[in-house]
Amino acid sequence: MSTPPSATMDFLGKVVNSLILFGGLTFVLRKPLKAMLVKRTMDVSATIDQAETGRTEAEAKAVASKGKLACLEADVSALKAEAEEEGRRETERISRAAAEEAERFKKLTRQELDEQVRRSVGDLKAYAAGRAADLARERILRRLTPEIQADLIDKSIDRLSKFHEKPGPR
Repeated sequence: MSTPPSATMDFLGKVVNSLILFGGLTFVLRKPLKAMLVKRTMDVSATIDQAETGRTEAEAKAVASKGKLACLEADVSALKAEAEEEGRRETERISRAAAEEAERFKKLTRQELDEQVRRSVGDLKAYAAGRAADLARERILRRLTPEIQADLIDKSIDRLSKFHEKPGPR
């Protein structure tokens, strides 16, 4: 079966119209499309260049950051060692101060004890002397009768008289 000539002609007419339309569009749009594609290519190239530059900068920053991190770790280690040394020195200083304070406290305690012993010995001597005087007084009063007292007074007067006697004529 053959197709009627009108359908073929109709089909050929549509193909020719399509070719003319696309050919005309291509002719008309070729320069702006080419300029747009060139511009787009340049934009993409610039974006790629920026991305490459950004990547390079990011890598450089990453390397610098790693370097800083290594330096920070070294700084942290140094600070830690310094803090430990300072803590050790402070502990030693506190220990020395505590030992000095303990010695000073011992010395003050010894001085205070010596003073208390000295005062106590003085008080004890005073008490013993007072007590001895009291006991002597009690014994004397018990043994001393009015007759013995009169005899002692007479003997004392005689001794004083002999002592103060005038030697020979003047």
